[in-house]
Amino acid sequence: MDSNWRRGGRKAGCAGQERDRLIPTAVTSSSDRGGLRGIFGRIPLRHRVVVSLLLTLAAFAAVAVVLSGRSGQFSTAMLTAPIWLLLLAAVLHVASLITRSEAWNFCMRAAGGSAPRRVVFRAAGVGSLASVLSAQLGVAARIGALRRTAPTTCPRLPTLAAAEVPIVAVEATLAAVFMFTLVGPLHLPVWVPILVIVGMLAALVGLRRLARRRRSGIWLGLAALRELRGRERLVALVVLGVLAQIGRNLLVLHAVGVNTSVFNAIAVLIISVSLSPLPVGAGVGATATVLILGAHGLAATAAGGVLLTVTGTVGALCYAAWACGDHMWAGLRGRRALGLTAGPG
Repeated sequence: MDSNWRRGGRKAGCAGQERDRLIPTAVTSSSDRGGLRGIFGRIPLRHRVVVSLLLTLAAFAAVAVVLSGRSGQFSTAMLTAPIWLLLLAAVLHVASLITRSEAWNFCMRAAGGSAPRRVVFRAAGVGSLASVLSAQLGVAARIGALRRTAPTTCPRLPTLAAAEVPIVAVEATLAAVFMFTLVGPLHLPVWVPILVIVGMLAALVGLRRLARRRRSGIWLGLAALRELRGRERLVALVVLGVLAQIGRNLLVLHAVGVNTSVFNAIAVLIISVSLSPLPVGAGVGATATVLILGAHGLAATAAGGVLLTVTGTVGALCYAAWACGDHMWAGLRGRRALGLTAGPG
């Protein structure tokens, strides 16, 4: 009798600790595994990582070719950036990651999930580190981590993947509104931003109708767009994250001596986000700054792009370190509680 009670206590304790697992592995159900292949492709994870690393190196090699003969100016711009400004830029990146995590938590709960906020933020920390290499890798790691840590309290995988759509839609709308900042640097026709804004508004209207008419299956992921109050909260969270990123761009660019405007900082952010789906990883920052601000001096703008990548990586590492530390602490508390429960027997 006593041994049976202990075995039951151990099983209950293991079930209670299930939510504290952090490293994303294969999801539990066969239907989820099929959905994951359908959404993220059949390419093995290690192959995607290798491709991202190779393309990142290629992007940096291309920047190095552009900077040939300007290595002295590049080094000077890198070394003159104040450390405290770079640390502040990293803090701003962490702030943007936190606001986006809260937006994801809101969309997940609107889709029917009830996973604890702390568990959701841990999964987002894992995804933020993986997104340094590839945005798709970051999304896969984040969703995989949440499915692993909270399999019974988060939506099924297709719905959870669709919960990204409201956030991306709001971000794309903001990018469309400020697309006029790209007209000068990229020599775009004036009518292109107008066309993009009209297209995004039409897409938002279509998504809202889908969210209201279809309330089951994968369409539950659009639930955050259904009600006005939900949309307002989502927009506020996304705007806060975008403002933090714009502030980071301004700080880093001014730190390397590129005295640019807020509109140029917005343009750099739009190009960075637009390039993030490509598997160029850490090379996005330098590529975006050179494309938008190359006329301000290739060496200084490339240095700014590299420092944007560095501060973003440091911010992601800090967020991921918190996620791992919190996971370890939660596991320790769970083991202590299990020991206290089993001890009297």
